[in-house]
Amino acid sequence: MRTTIPALLIAIFAALSAQPPGPASKTAAVPTACAPLGSPRTRTTLYFGLNRKGGTVSERQWRNFLRDEVTLRFPEGLTVWQADGQWRTSEGSIARERSKVLLLVHDDTPRVKAAIEAIVGRYKGMFQQESVLWETAEVCAAF
Repeated sequence: MRTTIPALLIAIFAALSAQPPGPASKTAAVPTACAPLGSPRTRTTLYFGLNRKGGTVSERQWRNFLRDEVTLRFPEGLTVWQADGQWRTSEGSIARERSKVLLLVHDDTPRVKAAIEAIVGRYKGMFQQESVLWETAEVCAAF
């Protein structure tokens, strides 16, 4: 077993370094780096603050939003967890807030981007939010 892992690592590095030199498109490099264990995907993480004017977003409101807005658009799957966030306000003080973090792994298509934009817009409108933090990265994924 110990000799198998180094041999596998050497084979992977050799395969990666054997790519022809020169400019390559971003999408052309990702499939080679992902193979054979995965495929290129996009990971989007959204951070939803739970404070709102007059109180907080309740657990029931969050579950309804997740069911009606997120699952409707991403029935393939998602992950959610509770978090505690903080940031510096425009006045310079530190604000703290409970949050829900939503992780999606998906194809990078205009349809998916529009679905994420719709989720963010609905949350901001429904729960009087100024913003929803949104981060996206290219990843390799296997299911």
